[in-house]
Amino acid sequence: MSYTRTWTVRFSDTDPFGIAHYPRMIDAVHETSDMFMEEIGWPYWELHERHELGLPLVSMDFDFQGQVEGGDEVEIEINATVGKSSVEFDYRATHADETVFTGTEHRVCVPVDGDGGITVPDDLRDALENGASSDD
Repeated sequence: MSYTRTWTVRFSDTDPFGIAHYPRMIDAVHETSDMFMEEIGWPYWELHERHELGLPLVSMDFDFQGQVEGGDEVEIEINATVGKSSVEFDYRATHADETVFTGTEHRVCVPVDGDGGITVPDDLRDALENGASSDD
């Protein structure tokens, strides 16, 4: 499933030259995945309480192709690909029809009381792939 949100670059997101600082871009990515998970009915903050699992980040890779400045509106698109026990989030951020950055996060589905990966539950898989909300 694909989800897109607009991130408005704030003054506090910029460096002394007025250009968005890359850690703030990564923060915007994490906010986007938070919003996506909430949109499909599986907010991160409920995963451990309601479903006794988590999706911790195990790796990430980003390539920055452009710059954005304070006041710019950046469209951040996220696409989820679900594996057996993992989820890959692919990101593409654009401003003024130009790609600003692309990236990938890899997350693993783990039980609250364990440290190894488990199969992504069918209802979570369905929500990630199709946008269906959880009935829990």
